[in-house]
Amino acid sequence: MGDVFSELIGQERAVETLRRAVSGRSHAMTHAWLFVGPPGSGRSNAAKAFAAALQCPDGGCGQCEECRTTLTGAHPDVTLLRTEKLSIGVAEVRDLVGRASVAPVKKRHQIVVVEDADRITERGADALLKGLEEPSPKTVWLLCAPSADDVIVTIRSRCRTIKLSTPSDDAVTELLITRDGISPALAAHAARAAQGHVGRARVLARSEDARIRRREILALPGKLTSITACLDAASNLVDSAAEEAAQATAELDAREMASLQETMGFSGRTRPRHAQAAIKDLEDQQKLRAKRIQRDALDRVLTELTGYYRDVLAAQTAEGIELVNADLADEIEPIARRTKPEHTVRAIDALLKARTALEGNVAPLLALEAMLISLSAAQRG
Repeated sequence: MGDVFSELIGQERAVETLRRAVSGRSHAMTHAWLFVGPPGSGRSNAAKAFAAALQCPDGGCGQCEECRTTLTGAHPDVTLLRTEKLSIGVAEVRDLVGRASVAPVKKRHQIVVVEDADRITERGADALLKGLEEPSPKTVWLLCAPSADDVIVTIRSRCRTIKLSTPSDDAVTELLITRDGISPALAAHAARAAQGHVGRARVLARSEDARIRRREILALPGKLTSITACLDAASNLVDSAAEEAAQATAELDAREMASLQETMGFSGRTRPRHAQAAIKDLEDQQKLRAKRIQRDALDRVLTELTGYYRDVLAAQTAEGIELVNADLADEIEPIARRTKPEHTVRAIDALLKARTALEGNVAPLLALEAMLISLSAAQRG
């Protein structure tokens, strides 16, 4: 096992900057950092590795208690905010600012990691700004977002930005082989299919169900033969995403409700009047979490289909380019011959519009129906 930075593959420049900050060389350390990069680049992993290195007496050895507890979320002086909700509100941010102002138990740093800083609301950003402008001497803020532009300008202007890039397929393949013990052939397939998303590659490499689900998504273009087929496919996708969200949240929802009932001193179906507001608030938060997971599941569908149509476009416009879905070449090449590049571009545009619609809280079923009908039309030429 290497040090805490060893799994940040393809991020040599970022790692060197973080190592300099940990060592204190050239006044490289500051109290607020913003980690940005595309999905799968390892933003939160980089932030947690940096936090571990700052807490470690040896600068991030990866073996000591400080490193292990930081990386697992058990360190008393490291607070990790990971949310599945659509936004991070002012109450949560104020709580973080309060924690950040407490002196560290182990005397080194009080570190707050916010994995989805782009979801902080404007009121939340105002509360965070106070913490960034007047930090305690040993406080370090580590914020993560897809890009600097996704973070409110008053926040990002007070942070030092660390830019992460999409790792190469070869680098992801090697990581899956050495870290997870995946066979070389499966590791290479998963890395290529995930298009540089390390977490997604690991899921595909380790889960046959995930590979089957991906294959079902990529089979969709060949089934869009009528309006009815498009509407049925949209309904199936939305239902499947909702089921995934329900399965992912059911146990957690039950634990949270049981904990709330115990805290408020009641059980069974009887709900004291004073508890109604707390229960309603919890239920609303749980619905938002389920909505977020459902949207993420649908976003994976859009990502897979976008890769599929990019392969079609590559087959139409260039020779010698390796397809992302090379195992589907026998399906992709007939579509490429039957249609024109402008048709494929329209299909990709439909996928981008669907993603924008989902981000704008358009009903998922309506967004996917419109998208699949557009894909069907594009394929007919």
